[in-house]
Amino acid sequence: MTSISLKVDKQLPNTTTAYWVLVLMGFCHLLNDSLQAVVPAMFPTLEKSMHLNYTQLGLIAFALNIVASLMQPAIGWYADKKPLPFALPIGLTSTLIGITMLALSPTYGMIIFSVILIGIGSAIFHPEGSRVAFMAGGPKRGLAQSIYQVGGNAGQALAPLISALIFLPFGQRGALWFVPVAFCAVLILIYIASWYKSRLVDFPLPKKKAHKDAGKIHRKVLAALGIVLFIIFARSWYISCMTNFYAFYLINDYLFSIRSSQIFIFAFLAAGALGTFFGGPLADKYGRKNIILFSVAGSAPLTILLPFVPAYVSIFLLLLAGFIIMTSFSVTVIYAQELFPGKVGTMAGLTVGFAFGMGAIGSVAFGYLADLISIGTTIKLAGFLPILGLLGIWLPNNTQQK
Repeated sequence: MTSISLKVDKQLPNTTTAYWVLVLMGFCHLLNDSLQAVVPAMFPTLEKSMHLNYTQLGLIAFALNIVASLMQPAIGWYADKKPLPFALPIGLTSTLIGITMLALSPTYGMIIFSVILIGIGSAIFHPEGSRVAFMAGGPKRGLAQSIYQVGGNAGQALAPLISALIFLPFGQRGALWFVPVAFCAVLILIYIASWYKSRLVDFPLPKKKAHKDAGKIHRKVLAALGIVLFIIFARSWYISCMTNFYAFYLINDYLFSIRSSQIFIFAFLAAGALGTFFGGPLADKYGRKNIILFSVAGSAPLTILLPFVPAYVSIFLLLLAGFIIMTSFSVTVIYAQELFPGKVGTMAGLTVGFAFGMGAIGSVAFGYLADLISIGTTIKLAGFLPILGLLGIWLPNNTQQK
C-alpha cells in the first residue's frame, strides 16, 4: 500500500485566535445540543405514558435527525456562496418553538412535528456555527473546532441527567424548563451574528484555480471524503445505539432503575465530550489521520467487550470507549474542510449532517432490531461497528501531519 499525500490549501487570513468568540460559540452549541438532547431524554417517559415500542421511539429520533441531515449540507453549500450570519438566531428560534410544542404535544403525531422543528433549528445552526469557529480559530483550527464541538457533545451528554432530574419528576411538561434556555441562546447568537457579519471582509469567497492535475487530485479527494463519511457512519451508528437504547439494556439485563441507567449514559457521553475537546489539539500535533485511526482502533476492543462484563466494570469501559471514539468527532470535520478549501460550510454541513442522518437511520434500525432479536443481542452486535472505521488506513495524509 502506498501513502498518498494531499496538499491542502489552508486559506487562512493573517488573524489571531478569537478565544472569546470560540467560548461563546461553544456555549451556544452546548445550549443548542442540550435542547436536542431533550428528545432522547424523554424516551423512558414517553415509552410509559404513550405505550410506545422501540421502533416508535426510533422513529422520533429519526424525525429529529433526518431533517438536520438533509438540510445541513444544503444550507452549508448556500452559505459558502452567500454567508448567512443571522441564520444562527433564526435557527434557534425554530428550536424554541419546537421545544414549547414538545412539552405540550398530546399525540404521537404532534411529537413528531415538534422534533422536526427542533431538527430544522439544528440544521441551520451547525454549518454556520462551524464557519464561525473556522473564522475565529485563526491558525489553531483544530483547537477552535474542538472548543466549538465540545460544547455540542457536552450538551448531548446532559440528556441522561435531563431524564433523571427533569422528566422523571415532571413528565413531558418538564420540557418547558428549556424554553428560557432556548431564548438565552437566541440572544447570544444575535450578538455572535453581528461579529460574524463584521468579519466577512477578511474571508472573501475563494476563486477557482486551474491545475493541470485537477482531475486526478479531485478523484483522490472524493475517495478520501468517501472514507471519512464511512467512518462517520460507523461511529454514528454506535453512538446512536448507545444514546437511544443502552439505558433499556441496563434496565432489562442488569435490572437498573431508569435513574441509575441514565447515570451510565451520562458517563459515556461526558467522556465523549472530553474526547472531542482533546481530539482537535492532538490532531494539530500528531495529524488528522492518526487521531482518526486511534479513535476507531482504540475503541473497538472496549465496545466489543462492554456487554460481557459486570456492571461495576462496564462503567470504566464506558468512560474509556466514550473518550476514545469521540476524539475523531471534530477531526473528521476539519479533515473534510481541508480536502475542499473554501467549502467550510458545505463540508461542515455534509459531515455533521451525515452524522445526524446516520444516527437517524441507526435509531430506526436498532429499534427494529431490538424488537426483533432483543435489546441485549442488539447491543452486542453494535459493539463491532467501530471495527469498520479501520478503513481509515487508506486515508491520504495531509499537510497538517507532522
